[in-house]
Amino acid sequence: MRINPLIQFMKQVQGKINSSVYASLSGQSSPQHVAFLRQLQKELKVEESLVVPLNQLNVVVFDLETTGFNPEQGDKILSIGAVKVRGGEVQQEDTFYSLVRCKGNLTHEIKELTGLTDRELDAAPELSKVMVDFYEFVKGAVLVAHHASHEKKFLQHYNWKLFRSQFKHRIVDTSFLLRLAEPKNNFVRLEDCCEHCGIPVINRHHALGDARMTAELWSIYVERIQALGMKNLRDVYERLSK
Repeated sequence: MRINPLIQFMKQVQGKINSSVYASLSGQSSPQHVAFLRQLQKELKVEESLVVPLNQLNVVVFDLETTGFNPEQGDKILSIGAVKVRGGEVQQEDTFYSLVRCKGNLTHEIKELTGLTDRELDAAPELSKVMVDFYEFVKGAVLVAHHASHEKKFLQHYNWKLFRSQFKHRIVDTSFLLRLAEPKNNFVRLEDCCEHCGIPVINRHHALGDARMTAELWSIYVERIQALGMKNLRDVYERLSK
């Protein structure tokens, strides 16, 4: 099912795709479908999220649980969790969560860390479907993650492997905001950052649990960096570059 790029770009293509075209792309990919998606990419005009005021920015805060740190060496995505934040307010009920089918036995360490079992992962949907569903949930929102290089690396790898498509979404790292708001703060782990801010650490190393905690961090630190004069993402990136 190589339809991820369509879901990823539909958010900016109002009126260009009708339901029959969408339905035709929901099956097995074909050279015609790939060509269509590539042409669609060329026609898109991506919203300039850099200048949207932070207190108006719609984001999806997400987390991946994986078997390791290196997708190019065969590490896999086990689950994806996400929650929406609108105008700095965490939408606790507007969430996404899915396990991902993973063949082969999990290591004891991963089972202990995540609480996942081989049986439930064996019954889960394929990664291609989960990624399509995730991108449909995200639509045009900016993605946010804690120490986002991990998530970005996996999405880039599997976007290309499954769909032969480049990963196009912007991902903002919450650790950037922490660095700007509290430059002397040396916290790295999500749980340490949460405890520092008085955020209860619940369901750690569960994709949706981690996404919820990261969303609370985002909400807190967006307010703090706005008080320091940074009004949008462009301001954030300019301050980080100094």
